[in-house]
Amino acid sequence: MKYALITGASSGCGYEYARILAQKGYNLFIVSNEEAIHDKAQILRKDYTVEVCSLVMDLGRQESAKELFEYCMDKQLEIEVLINNAGVYHDRDFMDDSEAFNLLIMNLHMITPAMLIYYFGQEMAKRGKGYVLNMCSVTADIAVQRLGSYGSTKAFLRNFSRSLYVEMKDKGVIITDMTPGAINTGLYNIKPWATKLGLILGYIVQPDYLARRGVNAMLRGRAKVSVPFVWNYLLIWLVVLFVPTCLLRLIRKTGLF
Repeated sequence: MKYALITGASSGCGYEYARILAQKGYNLFIVSNEEAIHDKAQILRKDYTVEVCSLVMDLGRQESAKELFEYCMDKQLEIEVLINNAGVYHDRDFMDDSEAFNLLIMNLHMITPAMLIYYFGQEMAKRGKGYVLNMCSVTADIAVQRLGSYGSTKAFLRNFSRSLYVEMKDKGVIITDMTPGAINTGLYNIKPWATKLGLILGYIVQPDYLARRGVNAMLRGRAKVSVPFVWNYLLIWLVVLFVPTCLLRLIRKTGLF
């Protein structure tokens, strides 16, 4: 049976990816480091006529990708879709963080997704069909204080995705780079008034909208998709290029982004 594997699926975008893929008839294998993943699996089984497997696993370890792949092989789960969604958002200077956390964010955003593609991508290529979507970020394109670790690791994932798209397309495997701006998941500690304003103006999007756009782009064979497009590639660049650093710091303190 063909499955979609979604990491970081206990809430937010990961859970929405699972819902949308279930709507499209995919059986699900959902993974998270939170026990709540089993409750979400029960909800998905109830709401959709698909098989749902769930697993609690810490994907911030270098060996986790191989362990997850071997688990799927042991359970005979044929993974046709891989959504690399697991990650951590962090608003702190690199030099102020612990060694353990810096390694965690590098593993979650670079090592684990890259090695999951390495293992599952080979199986997809053998079958001549497969889809991978990597959750990147608009911060990959801009240098913002206190987001150095987050943005830099997402830059790796974005560029890696685009290189692999060229490498894997002729083998029947599509690698899609999803580049979102702000998403209304509670991840960014944005103040309620700023979230409401962002939703009205469109620079913050709902996770279900983003996930649907991502899945549709991936299944259509697109290399990249950006949500929201105008804000990501126009306004944010203008802010970074023309707003003084001191004012940018003040804006960040207000919780706007």
